[in-house]
Amino acid sequence: MTPPGTVLDARALGRALLHRQWLVERRAATPLEAVEHLVALQAQSGDAPYYQLWSRLAGFTTGDLSAPLTDRRAVRVVLMRGTLHLVTARDALRLRAVVQPYLDRTLFSTTAGRRLTGLDPAELADAARAALAGGPLPNDDLGARLAARWPEGEPNDLAYLARSLLPLVQVPPRGVWGAGGGLVYAHADQYLGAPSATDPAPDETVLRYLAAYGPASVADAQKWLSLTGLKAVFDRLRPRLVTYRDATGRELFDLAGTELPDPGAPVPPLLLGPFDNVLLAHADRTRIIDKADERRVFTANGIVRGTLLLDGRVAGVWQPELKRRTAAVELRPFAPLSGPDRDRLAAAAGDLLAFAAPEAEKTDVRFADPA
Repeated sequence: MTPPGTVLDARALGRALLHRQWLVERRAATPLEAVEHLVALQAQSGDAPYYQLWSRLAGFTTGDLSAPLTDRRAVRVVLMRGTLHLVTARDALRLRAVVQPYLDRTLFSTTAGRRLTGLDPAELADAARAALAGGPLPNDDLGARLAARWPEGEPNDLAYLARSLLPLVQVPPRGVWGAGGGLVYAHADQYLGAPSATDPAPDETVLRYLAAYGPASVADAQKWLSLTGLKAVFDRLRPRLVTYRDATGRELFDLAGTELPDPGAPVPPLLLGPFDNVLLAHADRTRIIDKADERRVFTANGIVRGTLLLDGRVAGVWQPELKRRTAAVELRPFAPLSGPDRDRLAAAAGDLLAFAAPEAEKTDVRFADPA
């Protein structure tokens, strides 16, 4: 075991992260087991969670996740950082209470909120709950019903605020691979047939975070969970934790008894999906990506691109091009590749196309010049 107080450099932290994230080798687990282990998958892009699970699970197919979404064992709902996540039904009911203080605090700092600063949040929540009492509603219909009460507000703005005030899930076929469909909301309690938790205490969520993303600092956990004041939570949990230091002297926490992997052990080249958790779960991302490369992955309009990993670090981005009969993926490394690395990444990209477009008549893997 690594002794408490050990200084962990970026490589050691990166290796630990890849192991915790099931990225050193694919696991023989179900999609729902993976989603609960990772706590949630960020899902602004409907296809992103599928790619995220493909990189982690042996034999995973798109239908393996589409089915739980369709039969309500998994849902898409606003959670950490005010962003859309895919979670199991159980976590949808218990996690929203933990992040609700952040959603309440930032309600009027959103674009929609700034246009509706005089609105009473409790009244809007009650009105949205009543509107959805009869069952799911398309976003436009929900907005229109709310606008009848607040005619000074734009319907889309009112519906947007409602999803922050209440745990509104996006009803399939939204989020189902290859399916279209407009934005339809349902209240989680009604849709899942069980009441949401009301206890906002984050202790258990912090322990789950460390299991999947540790070792990590208080600032890392606060970034991921979108909450402040977690130092008191970590202090309360100290009897169940072990502490290390990073290269700057910052205190890092982990679950007691958790063994850290050998930082010198090799890891395979990887293709990670858009919005992958390994890039979104820490305030200090240097364990997985160089600071100078972040701007190449995180776009100005909030997109987090799919990435290439070599030796456990982000080394480029990738972009799929899926059409009816053809499928291609373009790999754009940040620096020239060795022949072996190029071959291994090309093989991984071929596997990705076999997953994403199994019926394509023609596939192509292209390498762009280093960005």
